[in-house]
Amino acid sequence: MPSQNYRYLLFNKPYGVLCQFTDNSNPEKSRPTLKDYINVPDVYSVGRLDRDSEGLLLLTNNGPLKHRLSHRQFAHPRTYLVQVERIPDDTALNQLRQGVMIKEYRTRPARVKPLESPPLIPPRDPPIRYRKTVPTAWLEMTLTEGRNRQVRRMTAAVGHPTLRLIRIAIGVRKNEKILNLTLDGLNPGQWRELSPQELIIFRD
Repeated sequence: MPSQNYRYLLFNKPYGVLCQFTDNSNPEKSRPTLKDYINVPDVYSVGRLDRDSEGLLLLTNNGPLKHRLSHRQFAHPRTYLVQVERIPDDTALNQLRQGVMIKEYRTRPARVKPLESPPLIPPRDPPIRYRKTVPTAWLEMTLTEGRNRQVRRMTAAVGHPTLRLIRIAIGVRKNEKILNLTLDGLNPGQWRELSPQELIIFRD
């Protein structure tokens, strides 16, 4: 079994919350951090979500695991719901699937599926700014790398800026097994420990 000293938490990060436990950038105007929601000491997020992004975070005090899950070479899948400006056509969708150029780097191929209707998710506070003359669309995107603001840069590169971004799943690979951790049962701001069944993937 995993060491009893290790902790594994899932957290549904709300919009506007920093993906860290302290905010040293502006002492006169502190911003919400993980400390405002999670009272477990010495755990740190595996990978990051930007302040203006929402959704699933995995936190742990298992340093080697944190490194393995954060490093792009291990290709752990991460799935997002992405609301974009305008309706992407097949050309734009195929560009995202095949990989797009961001500066001098081409992203890995991604799984991209347009959603026929908006997903059933809690409203964002504050809501996105709508423009009456500009329609929006929702995509489900799965990446196997996590470069800085990658989803937003990818959709912008094909002409469809991201308006709202929610990570809904994190895949954990080990040998031939994969555990898909999801937001199920977690409202924004809530967290839980991994279940005994989920912890099986972390056995040595």
